[in-house]
Amino acid sequence: MNGLRTVVVCLVIACAAVLSPAARAAPAAADSPAAAVPPRWSSLPVPAAAAPMYLSDLAARGPREAWATVHESAADGLRAALYRWDGTAWSRDTTFPGAGDPGWLGKVQFVGEEMWIFHRTPEGTGEILRRTADGWSTVPLPRTLRTYQDFAAVPGAAWVVGEDDTGLKVLHYDGSRWTEQSTPDGVLYLMGVTARAADDAWAWTSSNNGISVLRWDGEAWRDAKVPLPPNGSVHTILLEPSGRVALGGWQYTDGVTRTYLMTWNGRAWRTVFPPLGDTYTEGMERGPDGALWLPVRSDRAFQSKYARVSGSRTTFSYGPERTNAIDVKPRELTRAGSSLLSFGTVEVYGSPPNLMSERRGG
Repeated sequence: MNGLRTVVVCLVIACAAVLSPAARAAPAAADSPAAAVPPRWSSLPVPAAAAPMYLSDLAARGPREAWATVHESAADGLRAALYRWDGTAWSRDTTFPGAGDPGWLGKVQFVGEEMWIFHRTPEGTGEILRRTADGWSTVPLPRTLRTYQDFAAVPGAAWVVGEDDTGLKVLHYDGSRWTEQSTPDGVLYLMGVTARAADDAWAWTSSNNGISVLRWDGEAWRDAKVPLPPNGSVHTILLEPSGRVALGGWQYTDGVTRTYLMTWNGRAWRTVFPPLGDTYTEGMERGPDGALWLPVRSDRAFQSKYARVSGSRTTFSYGPERTNAIDVKPRELTRAGSSLLSFGTVEVYGSPPNLMSERRGG
C-alpha cells in the first residue's frame, strides 16, 4: 500500500511540473520571434538622382554614419553626388566643395574623427575632400594625373595611385607634404590600393609576371608573396583591424571565369571557390556575424540577392520584393554597427534606373 501511495504522489508532482506556468514559459521563450527569426533585408528610401548614374563607393563609420558617392547625369556631363545615412534615413549632402558642378567622387575613408573623399574636378585635377566637425576643406594633389585609379587614407598617411604620360604614379601624403613612391621593377599598373595603418598598405598590380600583390611596410613597396590562383585577377582586398585579410577576384580556366576568395589568418592563406559564378567581388564586406557577404546577380528580377560565405559554406538571401521591378542591383556593401547596408540601383518597369538601398539587421 505504501508503495502504491508513493507512485501516486510522484505522478501528481510530475503533472504539476508539466502544467505549471514556469514550465510552460520556457518553451515559449525559446520559440519567441527574437530567437527564431533571423535578420532580414528591408528597403530604405533614397532621394532620387538623375539617370543614368554610377555608384563609386559606400562606407560606414558605425550604425549612425554612412556615406555613398555617386555620379549622376547632367547637361554638361557627369556630376558628383553625395548621400549620407544618419541611422534613420538617407539624405543628399549638397555642402561639399564642388557640389552641383561636373566632377567625380571616389572612395570614402574615415581618418580618425574626419571623413575623406577623393574628388576629381571638372578640370581633371585631383584633390581630397576632408570633412571635420568644423566643415569641409580640401587637400590638393601635387600633380595632375591622366587616370586616378584608387585612393586610400589612414591616420598619418594617404595614397593616390594612377598614371600620367610618363607612366605609373604612386602619390603619398604624410599629413604635411606629398612625395612619389617607387614600386618594384616590372610593375606596370596599380589597379587598387587599401591601407590599415601608415606602415601597412596593400596594392594589387599588373606586372611583367602577371597579377601580384604589393605591401608597404613603412619603408618600401615589396612583393607580399600572396599565392594567387593561376590565371587569376584581383578585385578587392579587405584589411581588418584584427590582422585578418580577405581577398577576392576571378580565375580564368578553359575560357570560364569563376570567383575565388582568399583569407589570411596571420599564419597562412586559405583559398575557396564558392558557388558564385563570375560574381565581381568589389562589393565584398565582412559582416557583423563574422562571415563574408557579397551582392550577387539575382535570379529574381524583383528582388536583390546576397551571398554569405563562411568557411566552405555558402548561403543566399534575398532583399524585399519590389513591385514592378525588373532589375535590382545592389553594388556595394558596408557594415554599419550590427547591421549591413547595401547601395545600388533599381529599375522599375516604365522608369529609368534609380538609387536603392537595403539594410539587414539593425
